Amino acid sequence: MANKFSIILDGGFVTKKLQQKLLRYPRASDIQEVCRRIMESSQLESLNLLRIFYYDAPPLQKIVRNPIDGYILDLGCTKRSREATSLQETLDLSPNFAVRRGEILFQGWKLGGAAVKAIQKAPRTPTAKDFIPDIKQKGVDLRIGLDIAWMALKRLVDTIVVVAGDVDLVPSFKLARKEGVRIILDHLGHPVSRDLKVHVDVILHQ
Repeated sequence: MANKFSIILDGGFVTKKLQQKLLRYPRASDIQEVCRRIMESSQLESLNLLRIFYYDAPPLQKIVRNPIDGYILDLGCTKRSREATSLQETLDLSPNFAVRRGEILFQGWKLGGAAVKAIQKAPRTPTAKDFIPDIKQKGVDLRIGLDIAWMALKRLVDTIVVVAGDVDLVPSFKLARKEGVRIILDHLGHPVSRDLKVHVDVILHQ
């Protein structure tokens, strides 16, 4: 087996955790800093980096209409869309990075979290501003799981560092460990289930 390791980042998870810490949408340099910290871990001494895999869905390019007041919103022109596009395109060109893109779907409109809390506190009729686009990503966890299995079965690495918090990754962790690959989890301080912790070898971020 190659004396190598890889890093897998769940982009949606990482950007959310970094945004909570930085109080802004993260840039490519912030993602690179997370990886730099991981690569300095004593757990990876004597191992060489194969590649860093970053998984996320591209920003949705769609024009939608608010169901209450008819306001038209171009999702591809929002600040968040521009920031996410810039981040992914910069990582595309960064050394040792590979960006894997899932799909993103518009599923209508829903009450925003702030609106739900406000209405619970002081009941009122929802207004147009209370509704936000309901956007779901698809295929990211599947791609992560398949790539973990591929690297393990092909004996491409000794160790895989996964930056995520999703229990759905457990089956791929089990397969990799059965194939002799060490799984290291970095959950960036996010509370994760015991099931996830049980099926990794080391947790970096306590």
